[in-house]
Amino acid sequence: MITMPGKPWSEPVPPLSDQERLIQDRLVHHVKTLAGSIGERNVWHPKELEAARSFIHKTFEDLGYTVRTQSLESHGQMVQNLEIEIGGNKSPNEIIIVGAHYDSITGTPGANDNASGVAALLELARLMAGNTYPRTIRLVAFVNEEPPFFYSDEMGSKQYADRSKRQGEQIVAMLALETIGYYTNTPGSQQYPFPFSFFYPNTGNFIGFVGNLSSQRLVRQAIAEFRSTTAFPSEGLAAPGWMMGVHWSDHWSFWQNDYQAIMITDTALFRYQHYHAVTDTPDKLDYESLARVTRGLFDVINGLAMGVNSKM
Repeated sequence: MITMPGKPWSEPVPPLSDQERLIQDRLVHHVKTLAGSIGERNVWHPKELEAARSFIHKTFEDLGYTVRTQSLESHGQMVQNLEIEIGGNKSPNEIIIVGAHYDSITGTPGANDNASGVAALLELARLMAGNTYPRTIRLVAFVNEEPPFFYSDEMGSKQYADRSKRQGEQIVAMLALETIGYYTNTPGSQQYPFPFSFFYPNTGNFIGFVGNLSSQRLVRQAIAEFRSTTAFPSEGLAAPGWMMGVHWSDHWSFWQNDYQAIMITDTALFRYQHYHAVTDTPDKLDYESLARVTRGLFDVINGLAMGVNSKM
C-alpha cells in the first residue's frame, strides 16, 4: 500500500528552468482566467460555466487540436466534457486518459479546486502538441465533478467512463488532476485520515499519487517515472477505494468501469485551509511548485505512453 519505487526528493529544489518559468507564467494566466475573471462556475452559474468551457475549448484549438465534445443534460441545461486526442502510432487502441474537472463547488471561485488541475491539463496539451507516442493519449476536461453530482449519472467523468466501457475502449491508465496547486514547507501543515499519519510526512510540500488496490500497479508506474525525472517531493498510496479521500475525484468513475485510475493531488482539505471556501482564490497557489509538478507529469505521461516501467 505505501512502499513505492524510487526515493522521494528531499533536497532543496533547483531553480526553475526556462521551460518551467514559461509553464509557470501560463499556469498563472489559466488559473486567473478560470478562478479570477470567470469565478464560480457550475450549473447554478451557467454563464460562468459556459465561459470556462469556451476558454478551455479555445485554448485547445489555439494549440492546433481538434476538440471533441460529449454533451449531457444537467438540471435542465446541456453541459459538456471536452476532449482532445493524440493518436498512438504503434498501439493506438491502448488509451491513456488525463483529466481534470472545470466546475467549482457552490460558493467558491475554485482556484485550487480545480482551476489548478485544468491549468496543468492545458499546459500538458501545449507541451504535447506535435509529439507522437506509441499509445493514444486523450486529455479531457470534465464537467460536474463537484457535489451534488459526485457519484451520480450527471457527473461528467461518469458519463465519459460509462461510454468508454460500452464502446469497449481499452483504457490502460487514467490520471485525474485534482487540487494540485498548494504546497508549504511549514512543519505540521499536512494532515491525514487515520492511520496514514504514521507513515507519511507532516509537511505539506509534496505531490501525491493515490489509487485503489486494483490500480496499485499504475500508482507505482507513475510515481517511479516522476521520481526518476523530477526534483520535487512526492508520495504514493494504493489503498482500499472506500477509505477517506482515496476516491474523491474523477478517477472514481473509471474504477466503476474496471479501469486502472489514479488521482494526482496536493491532498486538498488535508493541507489546504481554503478548500471549498470563498477564499480559494488565485493568490493562494504556489505557481512555482505547480510548474515543477506539471513538468514532472509531462514526463510521467510520456513514460506511460511509451510503455516505460510497464512491468513494474
